Amino acid sequence: MSSHISNVRPETDQVITDIVDYIIDYRITSEAAFQTAHYCLLDTLGCGFEALTYPACTKMLGPIVSGTTVPYGAKVPGTSYQLDPVQAAFNIGTMIRWLDFNDTWLAAEWGHPSDNLGGILATADWLSRTAVANGKDPLTMKDVLDAMIRAHEIQGVMALENSFNRVGLDHVLLVKLASVATVGKLMGLSRDELINAVSHAFVDGHALRTYRHAPNTGSRKSWAAGDATSRAVRLALIAKTGEMGYPSVLTAKNWGFYDVLFKGQPFRFQREYGAYVMENVLFKISFPAEFHAQTAVEAAMTLYRKLTDLGRTADDIQHIRIRTHEAAIRIIDKKGPLHNPADRDHCIQYMVAVPLLYGRLTAADYEDNIAADPRIDRLREKMETQEDDQFTKDYHDPEKRSIANALTVTLSDGTVLAEEIVEYPIGHKRRRAEGMPVLIEKYKTNLARIFSFKQQKQILDASLDRETLSRMPVNEFVDLMVTP
Repeated sequence: MSSHISNVRPETDQVITDIVDYIIDYRITSEAAFQTAHYCLLDTLGCGFEALTYPACTKMLGPIVSGTTVPYGAKVPGTSYQLDPVQAAFNIGTMIRWLDFNDTWLAAEWGHPSDNLGGILATADWLSRTAVANGKDPLTMKDVLDAMIRAHEIQGVMALENSFNRVGLDHVLLVKLASVATVGKLMGLSRDELINAVSHAFVDGHALRTYRHAPNTGSRKSWAAGDATSRAVRLALIAKTGEMGYPSVLTAKNWGFYDVLFKGQPFRFQREYGAYVMENVLFKISFPAEFHAQTAVEAAMTLYRKLTDLGRTADDIQHIRIRTHEAAIRIIDKKGPLHNPADRDHCIQYMVAVPLLYGRLTAADYEDNIAADPRIDRLREKMETQEDDQFTKDYHDPEKRSIANALTVTLSDGTVLAEEIVEYPIGHKRRRAEGMPVLIEKYKTNLARIFSFKQQKQILDASLDRETLSRMPVNEFVDLMVTP
């Protein structure tokens, strides 16, 4: 006796309609969110400009077919490329994520919500250039800031209670999801078209996390977000043609996302969508280090100065205890050889050793010439990591959201230096007043890597004041950042 499967078209999954309703209906009024989005935009672009000084990054950029230029296409800041919005999104998304040096969101799932800027800026620029060519008004940079807040919110709220890494999926799945919703809104998709687009983001193939973990850690983690945000633009364009969606993509028995990829469990939510994530996002200001190690690096820098004051060096260290939280143990606690920069910037021992030896940690310190220093690995071998239950609890506490690390150094003569504890990195919301002036200086430094003094001034005049920037057409702002 056969059992027939119902072919009645189901209602759209509530998770999808909640995202689309937020995108269409929610009005963002939070001054703190817009102010933070402004800082996020500057820092994200600046990190992309620094990445353009690395050939490993620039080899990934440009059109798919060499020499291709798209009339009214999106321009890639810091380059001369003008591309279709899908490939432009890949370019922008890749350069801003390459050095892992801008914003971060830590929860059950971690990630970098600014990765969505690749799709947002490419789409907004392309739409603006096309509008101007047809005698219509372009989008403004306030539209970009608004879209950034929404993308941060979708990615971050989804991440609060849902751990994709525990089922082996990479967090760029959430970049694709947040990007498809926000760029779909910019494109003017109807509610039904947005629902279809979001459903496709869940149907789509999803990246495994293996390229972020031993023994396979590699440079794909530097372009995975560019791939995800560009795929989102492609899916939004497909939905815009009227292509059908899949209403029960999450809940369908046997074939839905939950049963196939999420161990049969539905998504859980801590809060409704608003502007919470942008208001509370974390910035990497001082160190290009995986965020779970930011406070460890800060502590190591303090210990370097203490050793110097004592007339000692890292060569005098016998043992280092790293007291940390569970997420750091799971992601960046590594023993054994490190094979490439991507491996090193996800190793807490490496990120502690370099500042103890050199009194710094820069993007260049992950390259082979620095990693060849045998003292780094000798120092790594002297480290032990321990999970602190309270650190783990405070990491998940929505009122604290700390990322604590504590270092205790024992010298070869038996002297034990006082434990150095840092609970909140300089990029944390609790340290905004201290951190934002440093972030602006970082932005200026990164502009100087690529642009002439005259061009730097033009960009700064247009971008440092949020009200001035917000009124500016997207295409005119991007034009300021084009190079010959």
